[in-house]
Amino acid sequence: MNTAIGIAYLIAAVVFIFGLRQLGSPVTARLGNRVAAAGMTLAVVATLVSPAGSGVLPSGIHPHAVNWIIIFLGMALGGTAGVISARRVLMTAMPQMVAIFNGMGGGAAAAVSALELVHLTEAHLRGGSGGQLATIMLGSAIGCVSFAGSMVAFAKLQEIVGGGAIRLPFQQFIVATLVIAIVVLGVLAAAVTSSYAIFALLILAAILLGLLLVIPIGGADMPVVISLMNSLTGLAAALTGFVLSNELLIVSGALVGASGTLLTQLMAKAMNRPLTNVLFGAFGAAPSGGGAALAASGTVREISVDDAATLMIYADQVIVVPGYGLAVAQAQHQVHELGELLEKRDVSVKYAIHPVAGRMPGHMNVLLAEADVAYSQLFDMDQINGEFAHSEVALVVGANDVTNPAARTDRSSPIYGMPILNVDQARNIIVLKRSMRPGFAGIDNPLYLDPKTAMLFGDAKDSLTRLVNSVKAAP
Repeated sequence: MNTAIGIAYLIAAVVFIFGLRQLGSPVTARLGNRVAAAGMTLAVVATLVSPAGSGVLPSGIHPHAVNWIIIFLGMALGGTAGVISARRVLMTAMPQMVAIFNGMGGGAAAAVSALELVHLTEAHLRGGSGGQLATIMLGSAIGCVSFAGSMVAFAKLQEIVGGGAIRLPFQQFIVATLVIAIVVLGVLAAAVTSSYAIFALLILAAILLGLLLVIPIGGADMPVVISLMNSLTGLAAALTGFVLSNELLIVSGALVGASGTLLTQLMAKAMNRPLTNVLFGAFGAAPSGGGAALAASGTVREISVDDAATLMIYADQVIVVPGYGLAVAQAQHQVHELGELLEKRDVSVKYAIHPVAGRMPGHMNVLLAEADVAYSQLFDMDQINGEFAHSEVALVVGANDVTNPAARTDRSSPIYGMPILNVDQARNIIVLKRSMRPGFAGIDNPLYLDPKTAMLFGDAKDSLTRLVNSVKAAP
């Protein structure tokens, strides 16, 4: 039985790695997701049939039989909640779902580690278990940080709390104090396993740390925050694997932690800022001045639907720049239909994807894939930026901060230095937007005052539908 379980775990680990590899491309992402789900199913079944003491549960610590009723009840409740949530969630709320599910993973890892501390205490296994106790403390702390931070990210994305940066007095000092307190409490809790009070203080300090790490971060940095919290959840899961002597949990947690860390670094690089600046720089706060005054002093040029359609019909190339506004309006199918109509008129249509467009990594890719936009038409920032200067039209649909030229020129802007899509270099710019309100970062976009820019105000879905009808009616 142990050999069969080991082989099943090995197969599941290989499948996880293969699935993760497939997630690296929009073309193979769906296959990778299905393959990884199959591997997880195999892992769950193998764990359920594993006898106590086989390596899944520490020998001698679990004297009681497995309660199958509780296990299957938990699986049924959790599975039902997951399926219903995934089917009902709107594309605009996908980042929130990712954040809350990720937080649940961190909380679960912390809960399992805490339970193992109880088992150690009940079994009076203090001697020779220093490494295991240290792992329990570290896993519990990291899991709680991930849980609390993910919940704050969810609340910001859901606009339960303000999406902007919330600066607290002496924030960095408080954070540093909490880190030191967690280390000290972890050492004390490991030395005195019977003191649940010390361990409870450790959990409380970790939760406060997670809250205070994410509360000051502005909404524009949420993609980085989600990636970072995902990495912490993976690390907590790997540590829980060490606690449980479960090799597959170690491997899967390490995969999640490593991939989340890499993605976090890529997101920070996409904004041309170090991760420390994301965590402590209050990016996303409203600028001290200049943004509102700029919008008030400039002239906004509007365009009619027919004029916008005509401009695109006679263009050689149109570059579509999707943003969160496209997701809010659920207009991905309309923008795809517009692109197909233009292509029938021999207009080249490409989609420019900024790494941090939307509110989670890959948000725009998922959105356009749902509308069956060809993967060959999706171009990342480095691939597409050189083509804006040679394009007759750039069609911006709900994108704000990733097209803001202030990132290049305005040193007082909180997004200064962040690489942006070179939309302002196109010969003509059409912006679909509800109003002149700033984007999620809370700053104005001088692109809207560019003489080459024409604004088509209204709901993106409605505006695109009218553009589609206008293109159809054109001779």
